[in-house]
Amino acid sequence: MPQSKNTNISEAPEPNDPKAHSKGGPKAKPLQSGLYLVATPIGNARDMTLRALDILHGADIIACEDTRITGKLTSLYDISTPLLSYHEHNAEKVRPKLIKQMKNGEIVALVSDAGTPLISDPGYKLVQDCRDQGLMVTSAPGASSVLTGLQLSGLPTDRFMFVGFLPVKKGARCRALNEVAGVDATLVFLESAKRLAASLADMALELGPREAAVTRELTKLYEEVRTGSLEELAAHYEEAGAPKGEIVIVVSSPTEEESTEEDIDTMIIEALSMGSVKDAASMVAVATGIPKRVAYQRTLELAKSREDD
Repeated sequence: MPQSKNTNISEAPEPNDPKAHSKGGPKAKPLQSGLYLVATPIGNARDMTLRALDILHGADIIACEDTRITGKLTSLYDISTPLLSYHEHNAEKVRPKLIKQMKNGEIVALVSDAGTPLISDPGYKLVQDCRDQGLMVTSAPGASSVLTGLQLSGLPTDRFMFVGFLPVKKGARCRALNEVAGVDATLVFLESAKRLAASLADMALELGPREAAVTRELTKLYEEVRTGSLEELAAHYEEAGAPKGEIVIVVSSPTEEESTEEDIDTMIIEALSMGSVKDAASMVAVATGIPKRVAYQRTLELAKSREDD
């Protein structure tokens, strides 16, 4: 079985005091009322920015996905600001209350469980409402699993597309992958550990032979970046089982196809003369590097055209 490569294992110990921070640098500016989108660490508590600390200390309320998770972070930094649960299941009810508070001159900080808020969460609706009401909205940027995974992948970063989580069911997942198969950019996905092997196998099927990286435990003690082809990575996790930690998958853009559409059609017609539609499509997909689903669809079209003639 082909083996993928395992690189970038970080075993540096964590600092003993997560509350310690530099006392130098520019002074914090007074906060004005409105919405502050505050990035929080994705694993290493030391990745909290000084500005984020200023905002969370100075806010009137912190809106967060899970008060238990955010509570652990605020306790580390002696932040006593009240926490309010705000997530997709209660957003319609809580959002008007937050808007009212900001209209009354209060400061609202919005955080996610980890990383940059609004990435794969519905927080953008709160931003929209603030804009509509003429309320101030600003961002305190910081940690992001999407950008960290992209950086560590070793794949091109000049043009990328964040796809997010794929559908749970195989059929819907394959359709979603097929929709982005032709995008000329590095693709970034989020995935759960239990679906990792299946998703990688579907990626290999729908996206064709591409290089990829599976990154997990980012910024933590056992940070891992495993690289290889999609097929190699799928085989590895099928055998090794589901890993621990949050996972970001980064996939290279499509390889430049030397074959023109006319060349591919010629190959398909020749392949059809030797076998079934399925066999012909598989043969052409391997020879050209185009996704199997694309090859199969075109093979069906040409086979039907020949029957009509």
